Amino acid sequence: MPFDIARTRAAYPALTEGFAHFDGAGGTQTPQSVIDAVSGAMGTALGNRTPAFAPGRRSLELVDAARAAVADLLGAAPRGVVLGPSATALTYTLARTLGETWRPGDEVVVSRLDHDANVRPWVQAALAAGATVRWAEFDPATGELPAGQYAELVGERTRLVAVTAGSNAVGTMPDVAAIAKTAHAAGALVCVDGVHSVPHGPTDLASTGADFLVTSAYKWSGPHLAAMVADPARWESLRPAKLIPSSDAVPDRFEAGTPSFPLLAGVAAAVDHLAGLDPTATGDRRERVRAGLAAAQAYEESLFDRLLAGLADNPAVTVYGSAARRCPTVSFRLAGWSPAGLAAALGEARLCLSSGDYYAYEYFRAMGLRETGGAVRASVYHYNTADEVDRLLSELHTLARRRETMGR
Repeated sequence: MPFDIARTRAAYPALTEGFAHFDGAGGTQTPQSVIDAVSGAMGTALGNRTPAFAPGRRSLELVDAARAAVADLLGAAPRGVVLGPSATALTYTLARTLGETWRPGDEVVVSRLDHDANVRPWVQAALAAGATVRWAEFDPATGELPAGQYAELVGERTRLVAVTAGSNAVGTMPDVAAIAKTAHAAGALVCVDGVHSVPHGPTDLASTGADFLVTSAYKWSGPHLAAMVADPARWESLRPAKLIPSSDAVPDRFEAGTPSFPLLAGVAAAVDHLAGLDPTATGDRRERVRAGLAAAQAYEESLFDRLLAGLADNPAVTVYGSAARRCPTVSFRLAGWSPAGLAAALGEARLCLSSGDYYAYEYFRAMGLRETGGAVRASVYHYNTADEVDRLLSELHTLARRRETMGR
């Protein structure tokens, strides 16, 4: 059945303000069910985790429920779900932990397509260990990250390959499974940044080939928390820096300090929201999440095709990237406008788009765009509409004519 956009939008109270949110790649709006879960937990007696009394047991239950929800989202085991404040923080924890085992002459492979959160932690850990960093390059014309180059980049001294499953700048979805196969053949581990890919379609940890996969809940309608998943046995083999009295169990040993229990309630509610995107879906939550995200993906792709066609029809627009497989995200420039100025002008029209480099530092530096302001990014999410796409395209034509007139 067709994706019920009216039903979906009704779940998000913020959408009644009338803004068109094309900034989902930087963070999505929040459904009422998530708001209710967070506020409900905050209004309930909670204690630090302990089985000794009911408020402490509630906190234990909230942690377990969040792990189970993320496991259902990603096809992981609940014991393999490490929770944390952000994808950046979790990646730094992993990089420091693995980096302690690296030696001079070891190698790590990173990509210039990635968000800096899946680049800089590995570069810095390699520097501290005296290891060598090798770079995978993207095609500047298409934004593709050719998987074939990894055969030359990965060798017997490679300890880790870090790669994105979806570029937050131009949407490219590399062949992560092929890259992981090459890495594993050499005995290397693979860390996949799923922050931008997970919101836009079903994800299965095993199918990606990732040893570690990280995601951020606020990119898929949840609160500002993140999770990194792996096989529990993989976590068992690692010894992160931690406080002596804190739990040494897996996955707890990777989680420093006391978590935000109300926000964890929001994580579980956000996964439930995704599981309800297709009201005809049946089965357990994992099956319903996959169905819901598949339905949303098909809807988003139809909107994105409309957006790309409209951008191509505007001679003042320069679009960056044209990968064959991509998330519904595009970066572009409008002739005569700086990226920041264009984003501000669109904001005046109640159209929310990001500008700059969005932490895709290596991409914009390689393209020679970072020094002049980067680009403007439009990211489609499952609450956007065709009318909103048309509003954006119309406003871009208006702004192009305005600048052309001013230049005469």
